[in-house]
Amino acid sequence: MKKIRIGGGAGYGGDRLEPALKLLEEGNLDYICFECLAERTIALAQKEKKSDPKKGYNHLLEYRMGAILPILKGKKTKVISNMGAANPFQAMKVTQEIARKMGIKGLKIAAVLGDDVLDTIRQSLYLPILETGKPLSTIEPQIISANAYIGVGGIVEALKNGADIILTGRVSDPSLFLAPMIYEFGWKMDDFEKLGKGTMIGHLLECAGQVSGGYFADLNRKAVPDLWDLGFPFAELEESGDGLISKVTGTGGLINTATCTEQLLYEIHDPAQYLTPDCIADFSKVEFEAIADNCVRFSKATGKEATDTYKVSVGYSNGYAGEGQISYGGHDCIARARLAAEIVKKRLEKLSLQDVRLDIIGLNSISPMETEPKDLQEVRLRVCAKADNFEKARHIGQEVETLYTNGPYGGGGVSQHVEEIISVASVLLPKSAVNIHVEYLNT
Repeated sequence: MKKIRIGGGAGYGGDRLEPALKLLEEGNLDYICFECLAERTIALAQKEKKSDPKKGYNHLLEYRMGAILPILKGKKTKVISNMGAANPFQAMKVTQEIARKMGIKGLKIAAVLGDDVLDTIRQSLYLPILETGKPLSTIEPQIISANAYIGVGGIVEALKNGADIILTGRVSDPSLFLAPMIYEFGWKMDDFEKLGKGTMIGHLLECAGQVSGGYFADLNRKAVPDLWDLGFPFAELEESGDGLISKVTGTGGLINTATCTEQLLYEIHDPAQYLTPDCIADFSKVEFEAIADNCVRFSKATGKEATDTYKVSVGYSNGYAGEGQISYGGHDCIARARLAAEIVKKRLEKLSLQDVRLDIIGLNSISPMETEPKDLQEVRLRVCAKADNFEKARHIGQEVETLYTNGPYGGGGVSQHVEEIISVASVLLPKSAVNIHVEYLNT
C-alpha cells in the first residue's frame, strides 16, 4: 500500500527555520509545506508590491531557500509554500536565481497565480461585507488589495507537470497539504470523504510547532519537554486518508491525543462544517489514538461538497495607530503612571482621536486586577489611539515623550511608534470569477 510523508515546515511568516531543516534532513519526507500567510500579512504584502513590483513575497524567502535548496539536492522532497504572498511570480524568479548561484540544476519551479482578484472586486462593490453586512462600496476608496482563498487546483496542476518547488499566493492553509495527497493517491475531486480527511490532516500540520506542543504548553498543567528545541510535525499517510502524525526522534516538544485535539479545534467555528475551497470538512467524529511516544494515529474525518464561492480577504487602509510608552519604577510607580496617563489623556482631547487606550502594563493592560499589588517595583504606561492621519497619530507618542520633563518625576525609556492600520473585510466571490493559472521556470 502506497504511503507518503508530508512535513509542516512553518506555521506563520516569521517562524523558525531550524526545525524544518531537521525535518528535511531526518524526516524521510516526500513533501514539506511552509504555511506563511495570514489575512493581514497578504494585505501588507500587496501594499509593499505597489511600492516595489519586485517585492511583496515573504521576507524570509531568500533565507529559507538558501538553507533548503542544498539539502534538497540529494533528496526527493518537494516544497510547497504560500511564501509567494502578493507576488508568487517574483518569488519564483528569486528562487530560481538562488538555485542558479548555488549551481543547482534540474529543478522545476512553479508559481500559482490567480488569487489576486482586486480588479474583479473593484467591479463588484455591491458584495456584502461578511463582518458588517454593508456593501463593499462603503470602503471603496480605501481598498488596497483583494485575495481569494483558492484551493488545490493550481498546486495539483503544477505537480502533474513535474514541479519540484511550488510557490503560491493566498491558497487556503490546508490546501497546501491536501494537494500532494490528491496528486499522489489519485483522489477524485468529488471524493469528498477523502478530501475531508486530507483537509483535517492539513489542518493538523498547517501551524507546524503548535501541534508539537508549542501552543499547548502551559507550565506544569500541560508540561512540554525541551520547548527550546521544538520539533515540527510530519504526517505519514495512506491512500485511504488515514495515517499518523509524529516528529523526528530526539527533538523537543510533545505530540499526543491532547495536542492533536487542541490543534483540530484551532480556528474552527463548527467542527462539523469547516468551509474550505475544496470541500466542507467534518471533523466531528475524528478519533485520535496514541500508538507510541509522540506518535498519534488519526481516523474518521469526512467531508461533503464545497460551496460555489471563494472567501476573499479585502485589505483596506483604516487610518493610523499612534503609540507612546514610558516606564516608572520605585516608590509609588503605579500612582505616577496613573497621573501620567491622566495628563496625556487631557492633552490628547483636542485631537478627536478614536479608540484611545491608556494601559499600565503589568497592572491592567490585559485585565484589571481585583486588588492592587503592593510589591510592584516597575510598570510601563502605554498610550495608543487611532487617528485619521499620520500627523495626529505621531502626536500621541510625542505627548508621552514630553512627560520626561513635564512630570511626574522618574519616567524613562520612552518609545514612539506610528503605523498605518490595514484592516481586512471578507466577502464571498463566485468561483467562476477567479482564473487560476500556473507559470514555470527551470534551473
